[in-house]
Amino acid sequence: MLQRITHAHGLVTYQSPLLIAAGVRHAFSTRHGGVSAGPFTSLNLGNPQLPGPQDDLANLQQNYDRLQQAVGLGGARRAWVRQVHGRAVEMLEREAYNEYGETLEAELRDRFSGQLSADGLVTDTPEVALTIRVADCAAILLASTDGRIVAALHAGWRGVVGNIAERGLRVMTELGAKSAEIVAAIGPCISTQHFEVGPEVAETFAQNDLAAVVHHDVGPKPHIDLQHAITLQLNRAGVLRVDTNDLCTVRDAGDFYSHRRDNGNTGRLAAIISPRT
Repeated sequence: MLQRITHAHGLVTYQSPLLIAAGVRHAFSTRHGGVSAGPFTSLNLGNPQLPGPQDDLANLQQNYDRLQQAVGLGGARRAWVRQVHGRAVEMLEREAYNEYGETLEAELRDRFSGQLSADGLVTDTPEVALTIRVADCAAILLASTDGRIVAALHAGWRGVVGNIAERGLRVMTELGAKSAEIVAAIGPCISTQHFEVGPEVAETFAQNDLAAVVHHDVGPKPHIDLQHAITLQLNRAGVLRVDTNDLCTVRDAGDFYSHRRDNGNTGRLAAIISPRT
């Protein structure tokens, strides 16, 4: 189960005992402890799609700086992708930039500063902090038990039915991790009670061997247990140690941004992770 931790500036995160045991610096953010205002109050870590209202980019940078300092990643370079609700996972490996004569600085500047369309990142590079943004979708953080290989995945319902968890694990194994020696944590996301979907989405889950996470007894329309779906997929892929939570981004408005609750006029949470040195 994730643990709630309060840091300087009143910044609050949730962290995973499993990832802590692996020696991995990481966190799932809340909306506490930042500098943003209005619908973005206060630790906003991303903007909604245009043409909606936008937070100042200087606020976002200061919020990321605070988050990274809070979890011991003040000196790490942040890597992120342009999330598209798919299942693509990009690898940033220690040797990649050396092999082609590129520096880490160039690799991050040219590829891992939002240029790549993907929904996951994997790295074995301790100088790098992987980040994923969410506002009802689930963030999944993974690490080898020695803490040397980590992943951050964005899992909305499309990513889940596409089994981005399995894809992320496959990329981790390409770097040398073994599925049976990987631990995982699922961040705060929309709960079953609030994740109402149409029958076509429910059928898509059933067609992808996830009928067990579709609930027809919550309301007039089907409801999805997103966290259960991800846990099932991780377990089926050999990851049996998974930290979960009993939080809900829609219900717990004081702690979390929610795209669904606020009709898109809201900020973004983030999950952050870096390999151990």
